[in-house]
Amino acid sequence: MCLRNIKTNFMALRCGIVGLPNVGKSTLFNCVSSGKAQAANFPFCTIEPNLGSTQVPDSRLEQLASLVHPGRIVPATVDFVDIAGLVKGASKGEGLGNQFLANIRETDAILHVLRCFDDPDVSHVDGSVDPVRDKEIIDTELQLKDLETVESRLAKVQKQAVTGGDKQAVRLAGLLARYRDALGQGKNARTVVLSGQEEERMARELFLLTNKPVLYVCNVDENSARNGNEHTRKVAEVLQKEGQFHLMVAGRIEAEIAELETWEERQLFLEAMGLEESGVSRLVRAAFQLLNLETYFTAGPLEVKAWTYRKGTKAPQAAGLIHSDFEHGFIRAEVIRFDDFMHYGSEAACREAGKMAVEGKNYIVRDGDIMHFLFSR
Repeated sequence: MCLRNIKTNFMALRCGIVGLPNVGKSTLFNCVSSGKAQAANFPFCTIEPNLGSTQVPDSRLEQLASLVHPGRIVPATVDFVDIAGLVKGASKGEGLGNQFLANIRETDAILHVLRCFDDPDVSHVDGSVDPVRDKEIIDTELQLKDLETVESRLAKVQKQAVTGGDKQAVRLAGLLARYRDALGQGKNARTVVLSGQEEERMARELFLLTNKPVLYVCNVDENSARNGNEHTRKVAEVLQKEGQFHLMVAGRIEAEIAELETWEERQLFLEAMGLEESGVSRLVRAAFQLLNLETYFTAGPLEVKAWTYRKGTKAPQAAGLIHSDFEHGFIRAEVIRFDDFMHYGSEAACREAGKMAVEGKNYIVRDGDIMHFLFSR
């Protein structure tokens, strides 16, 4: 299952880190990525979007490597974008609104950072700490921008539907009208229930901001890192009603962890803080899941590598992530489940025990599959 000197195709999927100014976006970005964004106590410290990438923590890689003894280990990665802080009125161009909204439109998912800590030395753009209010401000601005987009598109599509008798335009007009009604009621576009693959395709092509998957990140002080505080409890109550998720990260703790050189030093620090795992590790995995991503592995003497694919991907397309020739000339895939590989200890032993499956073009890849592709040139 080794791979030699091949050109790879990577999935450029990005999570945009958003929030009001001074909530800890850039500090969090610095912790989760290899980038070093400027972090300071004044609004619009971040003007141009900062780009960074980080490894996805996955203990399965080390477990595979312990059996295969490869030359290197290559983990999956997630890209992050630190986007300028948003303020009330951004949908009308206030602050850096237009730039912010353009940058977020280019991301695949949103990490919405909420300030859930009190600190008189760190100013708040609205003068007080209220994460529920802050959430509503950004939600509203994104909804207003989406409403503007939908109404503009609807006016054009309705003319095509009426004058041209275009059936596609009729269907799109119906979808746009439902989006308009939801947004007009202060709801996000993602709350609109889609009917079938055709509507799902049309929805994707609209690139609505509030259609993107979102994870709310509560930035807390170190004393609240384990159990939260009154701010996080209020956020949780609101999000539960919306069916949305959140996690807590202590930005200052994570910044200190990021400065430590070795894994051992970081573990000792976490133990001293009474934490089992860093907030950044949890956040990166959550971002990976938010993007609807999974991992399959290739394992051989050269490398053990995690390959990132969208959930529901079939074997030929998964093979194409390694090289386009693998997809175009796909014959079959030899697949071993991770647990079976660990139990039997090698590819040969799995084959002998009947734990290697031979799959065709319609096979849907499962998270943790160890795969070997056969193809013709």
